[in-house]
Amino acid sequence: MNREKYSRQILFGPIGAEGQERLLESKVVIVGCGALGSAQAQALVRAGVGTLRIVDRDFVEESNLPRQVLSTEADARESLPKAVAAERKLRLMNSDVRVEGIVADVDSRNIEDLVQGFQVIVDAADNFETRYLVNDTSIKLGIPWVYGAVVASYGTTMTVLPGRTPCLACLFPKSPSGLHETCDTVGVISPAVSWVAAIQVTETLKILLGREGELHGSLLAYDVWTNRFHQLKPRRDPECRTCGAREFAYLEGGGTSHVSLCGRNSVQIHQEESRALDLAALRARLERFGPVRGNEFLLKCELAPYELTIFPDGRAIIKGTNDPAVARSLYAKYIGS
Repeated sequence: MNREKYSRQILFGPIGAEGQERLLESKVVIVGCGALGSAQAQALVRAGVGTLRIVDRDFVEESNLPRQVLSTEADARESLPKAVAAERKLRLMNSDVRVEGIVADVDSRNIEDLVQGFQVIVDAADNFETRYLVNDTSIKLGIPWVYGAVVASYGTTMTVLPGRTPCLACLFPKSPSGLHETCDTVGVISPAVSWVAAIQVTETLKILLGREGELHGSLLAYDVWTNRFHQLKPRRDPECRTCGAREFAYLEGGGTSHVSLCGRNSVQIHQEESRALDLAALRARLERFGPVRGNEFLLKCELAPYELTIFPDGRAIIKGTNDPAVARSLYAKYIGS
């Protein structure tokens, strides 16, 4: 261990030299690499967490740049997958850390393989379906996870220790319904992202260092603009479908065929089975209908007023609509059902 590199952390009593060695042997997986995920990843890599896996389905766009600290204008011009862009930047920050960026949509078919063997799952997802899926997996496999969400200037976070603390389903038996704010309707600012990511990373370090008695044990919420802070001490629900009855509905429900992407006016389409598309052949087909550009990770085809982004596994993001029916129709027409 390079003691000089981590000297200020070693001076911090709860870490010390022994704790730093422990961090260098630790393994964390982040689900999502947007604003929250990139902030979490940078902090964990600089802290010397030995192995970091980042899983994200999306690519960099110009609108990401005010918040996503691991993305650049060049990444946006190239439509580089966020996980790839993050891995490249993070590898330059700390050669002690093994960083793995995986371009994939986290779903019931792959999540157990993606998180197996890791000590903490850090949430940077943008929808409740994925969070319930993470919650199911956490409880089933016994892996702690740290929930986090941000919209506008408001952020919230909670840490789940399987079998010991309330899980997400204890607090929210059902996904929030009715009208609620999203990044698409009210936006989001980076200071709120930074606050949530800081709490999530701190909680993660406590778990990795075996200092679970120092976890905050609450659902924390803070609006960085209005300075309103809330702290709720939740209780485990003995009737909880997940941590009580151990019914893993989201984990056992099979992959979804579509999901609307937060703040994007876009719908993601994927098939139950990976398709292993030939991107070169697909490019030749699509060039008859509109301009196509791409890289080794994806193709983008402009079909005004829509834009299709297609990945090698058959997954696609259709931009220009929030209607799943329209998205599925475009997918079938240009890629094939």
